[in-house]
Amino acid sequence: MRNVFSELTNAFRKNRGILSSERYKQIVMKHTTLLEDSDTIFILLQASGYPIVQEDEQYRLETFFTSHEEQHYCVIDIETNGSKPGTSQVIEIGAVMMQNGRIIDSLETFVECAFLPEYITKITGIEPTDLIGAPSRKEALTRLRHFMGDAVFVAHNADFDYNFLNASFDRFGLGTIGNPKLCTIDLAKRTFESERYGLAYLIESLQIETATHHRAYSDALCAARVMQKSFETLPGYVSTTDDLLQFSLSSKKSRRASKEQSGITP
Repeated sequence: MRNVFSELTNAFRKNRGILSSERYKQIVMKHTTLLEDSDTIFILLQASGYPIVQEDEQYRLETFFTSHEEQHYCVIDIETNGSKPGTSQVIEIGAVMMQNGRIIDSLETFVECAFLPEYITKITGIEPTDLIGAPSRKEALTRLRHFMGDAVFVAHNADFDYNFLNASFDRFGLGTIGNPKLCTIDLAKRTFESERYGLAYLIESLQIETATHHRAYSDALCAARVMQKSFETLPGYVSTTDDLLQFSLSSKKSRRASKEQSGITP
């Protein structure tokens, strides 16, 4: 599915967020099996969190038409008992749903785990007893999958959380994550100067109040506040959610070009 997400997104961007039914089918049929058709793929795309909708004979990428203020952002942090999803698992999930600069929903849960290395306890403060009787991995991950919906997936150093959760979802039959991804490190680097961009350093330098670092909900909340700080200094040409996603990964050269195209002098 990852190839479908990438190819569709590139095609949507080349066509101002809209694809004809024919063009959509041309793309997705390259990635189907004998048991799937373009309609089945559409259902799977929506279930994965990919923000696609169908209207008459056209398909729309919603992030292309949603202002970045109105967009839903699911800011996530996870704690794990190791760094590799193949041999480790999620032990705590924290997530906040943001829209218009406000938290509109939240999720916080421990995850049942039989093995917790001592060094993880030292880093996080999570004790083995905290995980006894907690929701099972499948239950906790299913709750997170439903909570995410088709919101933009946001995290600090997002690749780690995104890839770890992707592998975990796949293990329990919850599909692939299709939600657009936004890394608050990438966004911070493009909106304000800092000596370092680790979450702990930004919390201090931006004077963000926090309860406990290296706990999932607290770190998710801090990442959300870093994101909001970045939003305060976005250039004027960043209007839609797709503008924001592309800006967060843009080079200085492409940002200058965007300013010039918008008639904004650097």
